[in-house]
Amino acid sequence: MCSSDLAAFDLPALPKRIVIVGAGYVAVEFASIFRGLGVAVTIVHRADRILRGFDDEVRTFLTEEMRKKDIAFRANQSVKRILRKGTALQVQTDANELLYADGVLFATGRTANTGDMGLDTVGVRLNEHGAVQVDADSRTSVPNIYAIGDLTHRKQLTPVAIAEGRAVADLLYGPGGRHLNYEMIPSAVFSLPAVATVGLTEEEARARYGNVDVYRSSFRPLRHTVSGSDERALTKLVVDPASDRVLGAHMVGPEAGEIIQGLAVALTAGATKAQFDATLAIHPTAAEEFVLLRTKVAPKAA
Repeated sequence: MCSSDLAAFDLPALPKRIVIVGAGYVAVEFASIFRGLGVAVTIVHRADRILRGFDDEVRTFLTEEMRKKDIAFRANQSVKRILRKGTALQVQTDANELLYADGVLFATGRTANTGDMGLDTVGVRLNEHGAVQVDADSRTSVPNIYAIGDLTHRKQLTPVAIAEGRAVADLLYGPGGRHLNYEMIPSAVFSLPAVATVGLTEEEARARYGNVDVYRSSFRPLRHTVSGSDERALTKLVVDPASDRVLGAHMVGPEAGEIIQGLAVALTAGATKAQFDATLAIHPTAAEEFVLLRTKVAPKAA
C-alpha cells in the first residue's frame, strides 16, 4: 500500500484490513489510527515486544491495552512474501502464517540519507548505519562541518533537531556552551492509549545505578468508569534511593503527553521523590497519581 507517512494519509479508499510491519513509533501510531477508523489491524514485528528503547513495563502494558481494542500482534516474525490474491494481499511470514489484507504498511525505521552527499570525499566519517558521527557540539570529523537532526541518529525527534540547531548557532555566533541533556528528552507515542516518558527507563536506571526504587500505579481512569470502557492507565516513577532524585517518569493513558511534558520540567530541575510527595494533587485527574505514589514495587527476582 505505502511506505511513507504521507502516503498513508492519501489513500483512495479506507482498507478494511491492514498489516503493519514494524514496532516503533510510526507502526504503533498508525495501527492506532487505522483501528480507530474501524480497520482490522495486524502488527508484524521481529522483536518480542513493541517500542524498543521504552520501559519494558510500558511496552508490555501498551500491548495488552491495544489488544483490548482488537489490534493483533505477530511477534518474532518477519514478512517473507506478499502475493496478490484477487483484490486482496496475502502476506506470508517467516513462521509460514498467512495474513490477508487490503494493504500493507512498512514502518521499519529510517536510515540516514547520506549516500549521495559526497561526505566521504571531504572526510566526514559515518557510523556503521550510515549516520554522521558527531561530538557533543554536533561537530563532524571535519572541524568546519556540523550535523544535526535525524541523520546523526541520536534522537529522531523534531524538537531535538531544533534544539541541536540552536545549540550549533549559539556555538558559532553566540556565547556557546549549550548542550542537550539527552537523558531528559520527553517523548510521546500517540497510540491508543497514548504513551509518554521522560528520563531513564527502569532497565537503564538499574544498569547505571544498580539498586533503584520503583513506584507504580495501574488504574481505570475516571472517564472510562463513566463510559464503561475497560481501558486502564499506568503511571510509573523510577527513583535513585541514594539521592532520592526521580530518574524517570513513564505513563500510558489519556493525555500522557500533556502530563509528562509538565513532569519533564521537574525532572530536568532534579526533582526528588520527597518533592513529588509534598505536591498536592488535583482531584480527580490521572496526573495526580504521580504525586500519590507511596508504595515501592517489590524488586524483581534476579
